[in-house]
Amino acid sequence: MADPVDVVLQYVEKNGEFDTLQLSKEINEDHQKIVGAVKSIQSMGDIIKTDQVTNKHWELTEEGKDVAKNGSYEARVFNAIPAGGITQAEIMKSVPNAKVGFSKAMQAGWIVLDKSSEGGPKVQRKVENIDDSVQQCVSQFATMDLSGITDAQKAEYKKRKLVTEVKVVSYRISKGENFTLTISKPEVDLTTKMIQSGSWRTKTFKEYNFEALGVPPQAGHLHPLLKVRAEYRQIFLEMGFTEMPTNRFVESCFWNFDALFQPQQHPARDAHDTFFISEPQKAGGFPMEYLERVKKIHSEGGYGSQGYKMDWKIEEAEKNILRTHTTAISARMLYQLAQEKEFRPVKYFSIDRVFRNENVDDTHLAEFHQIEGVVADYGLTLGDLMGVINEFFKKLGIEKLRFKPAYNPYTEPSMEIFSYHDGLKKWVEIGNSGIFRPEMLIPMGLPKDVSVIAWGLSLERPTMIKYKIDNIRTLMGPRVDLKMVYNNPLCRLDK
Repeated sequence: MADPVDVVLQYVEKNGEFDTLQLSKEINEDHQKIVGAVKSIQSMGDIIKTDQVTNKHWELTEEGKDVAKNGSYEARVFNAIPAGGITQAEIMKSVPNAKVGFSKAMQAGWIVLDKSSEGGPKVQRKVENIDDSVQQCVSQFATMDLSGITDAQKAEYKKRKLVTEVKVVSYRISKGENFTLTISKPEVDLTTKMIQSGSWRTKTFKEYNFEALGVPPQAGHLHPLLKVRAEYRQIFLEMGFTEMPTNRFVESCFWNFDALFQPQQHPARDAHDTFFISEPQKAGGFPMEYLERVKKIHSEGGYGSQGYKMDWKIEEAEKNILRTHTTAISARMLYQLAQEKEFRPVKYFSIDRVFRNENVDDTHLAEFHQIEGVVADYGLTLGDLMGVINEFFKKLGIEKLRFKPAYNPYTEPSMEIFSYHDGLKKWVEIGNSGIFRPEMLIPMGLPKDVSVIAWGLSLERPTMIKYKIDNIRTLMGPRVDLKMVYNNPLCRLDK
C-alpha cells in the first residue's frame, strides 16, 4: 500500500466526501491504518474536515459459530437421547455444554427426567420432533440478516454469549479550507544545522501548544500521613511551639509510666496492652533524687494527695518497653525545665510513632503516630486547654469538635476529643487531653503554681477525615495501595 496519508488525500480529491470504513473495504486495508492517517493529517492544520460516526452491528462469538454449524446445545441433548432413554450422567459426559443444553431442553419441554428409574435419574424424550429455532436465528446473525429477530432474542443470545454487539467508530471525511495534495510535515525542532545553513527560513515549524501540560516528571510521592504531618508541624510552629526530640522508640517504664503518676498495677502496664523489650530488658541512669520523690508520691502520697498506698518497685520502673505514648518525652522535657534556675513558660510539641498491643480493626493499629502539644505556664485553666485545642483544629480545617470527660492517671481534669467523620458518618475519637496533676509536676521540681495543659492526638484519624479514608489499614501497613499514595493531592488546610 502507498503512503496512507497520500491515499486519503487522493480519495478526498476524487470523491469529495467519504467514510473511512468505505475506503478501508474498497482498498482492502486495515481500518485502523486509515484512521491513523486521518489523525496525522488533522495534526497538520485544517486540510480535511472530520465528523465521527458510530455504527453498531452484531457478530457471532466462537460459541455462536459452533451453534450455527452444529445446532444449539439443547438440540444436541435432545438428539443424543435414544428411544429407550439414557441416564443423566451419560448425557452430561457425551454432549458438549450439556448442563446448559439440559436446562434449556427441560425449559422448552422437549425432555423429561425420571428420577425413579434404577441406575440413577434417566432422561427421556417428551416430544417426537423439535424445531431448533436457536440455530436458525443464530445463523441469521452470521449473514447479517436480522429480520424477524426480536430485541428479546438478541438479549437472550447475548446473555448466552452466542452473539456480541460490536461498536465501530469511523470518520466522515471532506475537504478542509486549506486542502492540498502536497503536504510536508512541519518541523518540531530548530536545529543548529538549520541556523548555520539558513534553511530555517524556508521551513514550516509546528506551533507550540502552550496549554499542554507536558509529561509529569518521574519523582517520589509523599504519603498522605507525611503530607498531613508537615501541615501539623507548620501549625505548631506558627503557634509558637518548639519541637521536642522524639528519637526514643524504646523507653523505660519509669519515664513512660511512673513519672506520669501512673500506678505500677495499672492494666496498661500488662503485656496484653504494652510491648516489652527482651534485650536489653532493663534501663538505668535515672536521676535518683527525682526517682525517690516519685516513689514516695506513689507509695505514701504528698502535696495534698494520698498516692496509691501500694508498694513501688524499682524493678518495674527499670523494664524497657516500646513507648506507648510520646508523653514520656514530655515528662523528660518538663523535668529538664524544672532543673533550670528560674522557671520560664514553654510550649512544646512532638509528632512521632508509638506502639500499643491493640486489636487491629478499621480505626486501630498496633503502631501509629501521636501528636502531642504541651503548654507550661502560671495559672492555666481548662478553658485555656479547650481554647488552644479549638484554635489548633480550626487551623486544620476541622471545626466539628466535641469534648467528653474522661479519666487519665496523670491529668485531672481530663477530656477526650471527638470529630465528626463524614466518610464513616459518625463521631470518631481523635485525641485525649487534660491538665497534668500536681503529683506528676511537683516531684519534678516545678513551682506549685505552674500548670501544664497537654493534648495527644492521632495523626492517622485526622488524615482519614481529610482524605475520606474509612479503613486505617489502607492508610498504613502492608495493604497500602501505592496508587492511593500517588493520586492523593497535597494537604492544604484552612489556616
